[in-house]
Amino acid sequence: MAINRYELVTRHNPVLRKIEYKSPMSVGNGEFAFTCDVTGLQTLYDEYLENLSPLCTMSQWGWHISPVSPDKYAYTTEDLEFTEYDYADRNVSYAVEQKPGNEEVYYWLRKNPHKFNLGRLGFLYNREPIKSGDISDIKQTLNLYEGVLESNFKLHQVDCKVRTCCHFDTDAISIEVESQLLTQGALSVQLTFPYASPDVSASDWESNKSHKSKLRYCGDNKLIIERIIDKTMYYSCLRMNEGAIFYQNFEHDFRVEQINNNKLSLSLTYYSSENVNIDDNDDFSTFEKIFYVPTNKQVLDSSINGWKSFWETTGVVDLHKSKDKRALELERRIILSLYQSRINCLGSMPPQETGLVCNSWHGKFHLEMYLWHQAYVPLWNHTKLMEPSLNWYLKILPEAKTNATRNRFKGAKWPKQVAYDGVDSPSPIATLLIWQQPHIIYMLELAYQSEKDKLDKAKTNKTKNKSDILLERYYILVKETADYMVDLAVYNKESGKYELLPPVIPAQEAHDPKITLNPVFEVEYWRFTLLLAYDIAKRLNREDEAKEWLNVANNMADLPLKDGLYLAHENCPTTYEEFNKDHPMMTAIYGLIPSDRVEYDIMEESLKKILECWDLDTTWGWDFAMMAMTATRLGKPELAIELLLMDTPNNHYVISGHNAQTKREDLPVYLPGNGSLLLAVAMMTAGFSGCDSDLPGFPKDGSFIVEYENIKPFPY
Repeated sequence: MAINRYELVTRHNPVLRKIEYKSPMSVGNGEFAFTCDVTGLQTLYDEYLENLSPLCTMSQWGWHISPVSPDKYAYTTEDLEFTEYDYADRNVSYAVEQKPGNEEVYYWLRKNPHKFNLGRLGFLYNREPIKSGDISDIKQTLNLYEGVLESNFKLHQVDCKVRTCCHFDTDAISIEVESQLLTQGALSVQLTFPYASPDVSASDWESNKSHKSKLRYCGDNKLIIERIIDKTMYYSCLRMNEGAIFYQNFEHDFRVEQINNNKLSLSLTYYSSENVNIDDNDDFSTFEKIFYVPTNKQVLDSSINGWKSFWETTGVVDLHKSKDKRALELERRIILSLYQSRINCLGSMPPQETGLVCNSWHGKFHLEMYLWHQAYVPLWNHTKLMEPSLNWYLKILPEAKTNATRNRFKGAKWPKQVAYDGVDSPSPIATLLIWQQPHIIYMLELAYQSEKDKLDKAKTNKTKNKSDILLERYYILVKETADYMVDLAVYNKESGKYELLPPVIPAQEAHDPKITLNPVFEVEYWRFTLLLAYDIAKRLNREDEAKEWLNVANNMADLPLKDGLYLAHENCPTTYEEFNKDHPMMTAIYGLIPSDRVEYDIMEESLKKILECWDLDTTWGWDFAMMAMTATRLGKPELAIELLLMDTPNNHYVISGHNAQTKREDLPVYLPGNGSLLLAVAMMTAGFSGCDSDLPGFPKDGSFIVEYENIKPFPY
């Protein structure tokens, strides 16, 4: 019998009955998101920010560059001073250190370009700010199946009902309010705009003179506000119901009131100037030919239909018949992770670690997290949702090749901390990190294997299948990535092996890059993905240009070992004594990837040692999913469940479903945790290549009753 998806999903609708600063609710569509408080808007913005939970309105296109000075718009990589190193037979240089006299360039490039908050939409009471003490009798419910947020509360003891939702295909939200306070003229809506900032709030409310808000059209209950922040321009389009009153209070402060009616409806749509064709002389009287500004009903219908389609086609796991008390919590995390990932991580670019909730790492995203954000997607029946970000890799390929050429390497060196332009940020870590390099190969193979059977049913001609076309479209990424990986690996004549030499920072970033040699995960990841790259080339009859990939893969350095345990890297004999914190990456070589060089007993003892000595309070959300995958491959399902749900500060999942890193003030939410959980669950349910057990990640004692649909086995 098919799983009742409506019952499964709505069983985990988040409900707030009081203000929970760590669980703001969001509505969105992957390209745009609106995060709000218990009023359904951003009314308590200041209080949430004080409690480290920014309430932002963010989009994939919403980027800003802070001018260097009135006479200079931007710095470039050419303005940086690099740190030089010896690497085998060449001198290499990376933007690692803040060189004296070059600090301004260094920090400017770290912070620019950055995402920003498009605007704040909140309630006012008697035209004055509302405080948390003014609100009581809260009940806020996020209907996951429809993407609709229902907020009920009393404001100064008067009932208020608010419905908030987001268009599934357009950067638009709908707000519907019902309260007698509207009739009394006591309740109004305020739309305000900040200057852009790379800070976590993505907002600068002090620099009012540095940006412009110009009313370009007002009539027929519609208005258009043109926003200019330096060279960034966008539009806020507001549509109101009949009888609504609009006025501009200050330059960046716009207000809507509703008198003689206890209901107010408005929709708010944002547009980048790059996505509309506007003449400077246009009076906007025909703005509907330029902008699509949906009605409240259109937004609601789009949300309901879009989310229903998503939930009825995505992979799902039903655990509610289980006896184990942990089952429903795991089911909750799965469903809410699917929701949060869909609105925050599956857009036209890789996401920030905080998605579209707020800024992290100066408003940029990290490509080493791309795998944890999206690798699960093909396995959960949504490969199409991964393609927009794959296309972004194609766009920045020239910059990645320049990044490699700078040190005379072949191929493409994928950056670490970047904006839409793909330019690597200067950093003591980012430019020396390498584990982001193979991700694109790993994930393309996941996409190919997950779609292969379905795509090959329809042949475009006698010789080519659609799955081959998928590979051909992105093969250039495979080739340029593998060429760089091969060139980075250095042949050791004495050992006959290819090595990864200093300076390098491994995924466990606690190590000194000057002495890190052959980091355990990177060495095996290099080997594994170069073999995948060769297989891809062979499928496309291009194996002749991939011979060197195969040679390097077959001769990669041995895995570092000491006393029967896998080490972090070859020069780290004190891995379990002095470096027993942060990411235990040795587990990934028999979890995330199934290395055939790993010895079962050694991996079993390494994982056991980690659980004995590691400071698990320093690990991150995705570490637990990574270790759960290792436990699953080791045939330890009870341990896999224990690891996935381990109670630590950074493996906490709040009411809204976000993985919270409670020990970090700069990461209010942490979406790699959500994505990694879904990746691990795919393996734990549908299994993996060579697996001879059903549901290999769940105990077989009857405590877990597991049903799942539309989840594919790990092809590795």
